[in-house]
Amino acid sequence: MKPTVSSSLAGLFALCMGMLTPAISQAQDGESLYQTCAACHGAEGQGNAALKAPPLSHLTAAYIAGQLQKFRNGQRGGEGDSEPARQMATMAATLPGDDAIGTVAQFAAALEGIPEGEAEISGDVTLGGDYYNQFCGACHGPGAEGNKALSAPSLAGAPDWYLYGQLKAFREGTRGAHPDDRTGRQMRAMAGVLPSDQALRDVTAFIAGLR
Repeated sequence: MKPTVSSSLAGLFALCMGMLTPAISQAQDGESLYQTCAACHGAEGQGNAALKAPPLSHLTAAYIAGQLQKFRNGQRGGEGDSEPARQMATMAATLPGDDAIGTVAQFAAALEGIPEGEAEISGDVTLGGDYYNQFCGACHGPGAEGNKALSAPSLAGAPDWYLYGQLKAFREGTRGAHPDDRTGRQMRAMAGVLPSDQALRDVTAFIAGLR
């Protein structure tokens, strides 16, 4: 007996729903896991300057997951790191495993929050552009759009206070000092070639202008 058109459509619908259910479930799980993150990073991943929590909405899921792994395994947020980084290490430790990290990272990367606040860091944009093109653009891209293949995040969506703070942390060794943090060590070396604190400000002002 040949299947009727209606039974065929019903079978197709069931197949499609079976394929969609895991994705729907993962999205719901991601939303649930992200609630802890939202308290600092914002419901739409827009960040919170008062809490020193950067925006997440401009980052890829791969980068977010990679940083969560670093916080969880001790490559970031250890002794000597900043208080927000140590808090992140504590929060990352509550995620039950790699699947949870991947799920919450996917959810966070899909958010569309726009970072709020005025520019806080002043500098020579022209000189900062020269520094950027010499030392940063090869990995982070000419427009600071990032490069997934090199694990280099987008910088253009980050607020200037965060960019400056992280560059300073890399140069002072409070970030990127762990022997297993390969990309962190690379960033520490790059930040170290900038000749002064003002140079950090100049680079930051240039990147902030790209946003």
